[in-house]
This record gives sequence, structure tokens and C-alpha cells, in this order.
Amino acid sequence: MRILHFYKTSILDSTGGTEQFIHQLACGLAKEGFKVDVLSLTSKNNVGTRETAGYLSHRARLDFEIASTGFSVSAILRFAELAKNADLIHYHFPWPFMDILHFACRIKKPTLVTYHSDVIRQKYWLKLYRPLKTFFLKSVNRIVVTSPNYIRSSEILVKYKKKINIIPIGLNEKSYLTPSAKKMTFWRERLERKFFLFVGVLRYYKGLHILLEAAKGCDYPIVIVGSGPIEKELKLQALKLGLNNIHFLGYLSEEDKVALLILCFGVLFPSHLRSEAFGVSLLEGAMYSKPMISSEIGTGTSFINISGQTGLVVPPSDPLALRHAMQYLWEHPKEAEKMGRNAKKRFRKHFTSERMVRSYADLYGQLIKAN
Repeated sequence: MRILHFYKTSILDSTGGTEQFIHQLACGLAKEGFKVDVLSLTSKNNVGTRETAGYLSHRARLDFEIASTGFSVSAILRFAELAKNADLIHYHFPWPFMDILHFACRIKKPTLVTYHSDVIRQKYWLKLYRPLKTFFLKSVNRIVVTSPNYIRSSEILVKYKKKINIIPIGLNEKSYLTPSAKKMTFWRERLERKFFLFVGVLRYYKGLHILLEAAKGCDYPIVIVGSGPIEKELKLQALKLGLNNIHFLGYLSEEDKVALLILCFGVLFPSHLRSEAFGVSLLEGAMYSKPMISSEIGTGTSFINISGQTGLVVPPSDPLALRHAMQYLWEHPKEAEKMGRNAKKRFRKHFTSERMVRSYADLYGQLIKAN
């Protein structure tokens, strides 16, 4: 069975949660004997095809962007070629250019879309996009959502309940590097013995400006790993607030990231908008037995982190509540450790890559058989 995944970026160009999810799923499917193609766009000089962990990554040149939506002339022909050879096409929503190609190429193969997020920020463009989005979601055979929380809170998904499957994102713990002793020693010597950790792309919806406000007046060390569009803005805010307990480390290697996940006291995930539909780095915290602090935004973050069991969940955009949550964990280390153990148990029950791959493989088989 040959599966074609189509999304605007891939793990070779971006470390976002969706890209990590597609990579984990493609790797798992390849190990199960599926032939997997992943088509994406790139702004770098690395167009073409290469093998990645058992599957084929195809990258077409990104020509231009409108409202964060990438467009590519060369991707049109490439998508048509790959779709012709595929048994099933797996889309990743939202990406309007993808919707356009679905209809322009007159796709008749079985199709499903993993619905990663509602369109939140682009209010004006959403009005123009709405008819296309509606036709696209009606035309695909199945819609997969990563948590029951997101279905309940999405005005869009309520309309498609009869064609929705819930398959949580899963991670393969064995695929994560084990840091060397030298690397662990390096970070132990550089950072405080006890610190909170945030890992992710620095985007507008991550709530990091709220975290910086919460850090004002307390001395808990907070390590921020990642780079992104609002990095300079956040550093300026930290400077204006006179924060000496914030460590901006920028983009780090996977080995460095894992070392910090092992060493940290707890994981912070203050995303305050529904653009954060799941939270892969939050899930990584659970995988490494860390207590978590997240915000209640009606998405998968509160499916991963169960308040009072695996960590604490606070109201969004509330620096004081976030500060109190950090204080509680800091001052109750035994309770925090228990929450971390619960997080690992929940991860193994619901969020392994094996479970995710098996669920998708079963769904692929059903759709191809029905077609």
C-alpha cells in the first residue's frame, strides 16, 4: 500500500509539532511495510527527493506566501505525479494551497485529512477561504482529529461528526537520542540544578509573553528552547521586565533537547490560543515523566495534561495563575514527582507511536476497501 502525505513543510525544514507528527507516522508506517511519500515545500536550495528514515521526502520550491500560506508552481505537477501512484492521499489541514490542488488535480483516490487546527488568526482571509474549505472537508472520505477536546470546542468540526475519527498523536520513545555523558555534564554545569523548561517554535500563540509576565517577581529558573518569529520581541520584553531567571537557548540539537528534558524539573506549555491544537513538546514532557503546566484552551493540551493528575492546567492569558502553578509544583516536589509518573503512565496508555500507526493503518485499509 502506498500512502502520500501532503503538507506545507516537513521535518527536514521545520521542527514544528505537525512536522514531527508526520515524520513519526511515516517512519512507523514504513516499518510496517507501507510505501510512504511525503511532499512538502521548501524555501531552501534542497528541492528534490531523498530517503528519510525509510520513507521518501519530496520537496518542491516555495515560490511565494500569502497570509502564511505557501504556494508552489512546481508542486502542482509533482503532487499530480505522486497522487497518481498512491493508493491513498493523506492531507494535513489547514493549508489552502493543498485544497486547491485536491480539486485542480481531480483526485479520485481514497482521501483523509488530519485536522490539526481551526484557522484562528487570519480572520479576513478566512472569509475568502471558507467556501473552499467547506468543499474540501466535504469531499475527503474521513477527517481525523487528534483529541476529543478539539471536536467539542470547534465550531467547524461539529458539522462533520459523522465522518470523524479520533487518533491521538503518538511518539516513538526509542527514536529519541540518548544524550552522551559529556552532554549531560555540560548542561548540568551550565544551568541551575532545578529549572522549568519550554520547548517549541517561538510563535504568537505559544503564550510566552504571558510566561515572561508570570516570571516577574519570582526566581524560578526558566529555560526556553527554540527560535521563531517573535524571538527578538520576547527577548526585549524580558529585558524590559528585568528578568534574570530566563535562559533563551535558541534552536538546539535533538541530543541537547533530550538532555534538557531529562534534567528539567517540569515542563511549561503556556499556549493561550486554539492554534495550539495538541502540543507535541508537551507530550514529550509526559514521555520523560515530567509534571506539566498548560492552559485550558479547549484543545488537545488538556487531553495530554490532566489537571491534578499529570500536572496543572490554568486559565489562558493569566500570568498570576501561571505563577501560582509554578510555585505550587516548586514547593511540592513530591507531588510534582507523582504527577510526572502519572504523565508517563498516561503517555504509554494513549500516546505511543505504535498505537497511532496501528490506528491509521486500520483506517487506511477501511477506506481503500470501501472505495
